[in-house]
Amino acid sequence: MFLIDMFNRKTTLPAPDGALPGRADPIPTAETHFVNGRPLQAPYPDDTRSILLGLGCFWGAERLFWQIPGVYVTAVGYSGGYTPNPTYQETTTGLTGHAEVVRVVYDPQAVSLESLLKVFFEQHDPTQGMRQGNDIGTTYRSAIYATDDGQLQTARKVRDRYQAALDAAGHRSRITTEIAPAGAFYFAEPYHQQYLAKNPGGTCGLRGTGVSCAIG
Repeated sequence: MFLIDMFNRKTTLPAPDGALPGRADPIPTAETHFVNGRPLQAPYPDDTRSILLGLGCFWGAERLFWQIPGVYVTAVGYSGGYTPNPTYQETTTGLTGHAEVVRVVYDPQAVSLESLLKVFFEQHDPTQGMRQGNDIGTTYRSAIYATDDGQLQTARKVRDRYQAALDAAGHRSRITTEIAPAGAFYFAEPYHQQYLAKNPGGTCGLRGTGVSCAIG
C-alpha cells in the first residue's frame, strides 16, 4: 500500500491546501549562465521575450534551447505548482505541484516562437501525461507556460498542428501538454543550471515521437 500511495502522489497533482509549505525566501542559484556568461536573472534586454517550457528532465531540455541561435539565455527551475521557493527534493515528492521547466529568454527578431515550439514538440513525447519515458511524476509533465496572450495562441496553434501530424502518422494518443499563463518561476539549485555543460557525461532520457512538427 505504501508503494502504491507514493506512486499516486507522484502522478497526481496535489490540491493547493495539500501542497508542501515551502519558504518565504528564494533558494540560492547560479548568477550567470555557465555556457554564455549572461546573467540568469532579470532584467533581460528590452527586445527579448521569455516563455517557460516543460518537457521532462530539465537537464537535457535546457541544452536543447541554449544551443539555438536567437536564444539570449536559459535557466531551469520549477513552475506550475503551489509551493513557494521549493527545493528539488521537495518537487520530486509530487507534493509541490510544480513541473521542471526551462525559462527560455529569446529575441523574437532572431528566432520565432513557432521555431522554439517546433523543437519543444519534436524533442519529447507530449502524449505521456505525468511522465517522460522512465521519468515518472507530475514534475515531468509536458507544459507550456506563456507570458502573454499571443504566446498562448501560438502554443495552441502549434499544438493542434502537431496533433494533426501525429494523427496522420498513425499515433492514437492525444497531446497532454498543459498550456496556461505563466505563474511564478522558481530557479533551481546552482548545480542544475546548465547541468549537461558542466557534466558532459551526464544523461537525460528525452525521446521524441519521430514525427515532425510543421510550422509557418
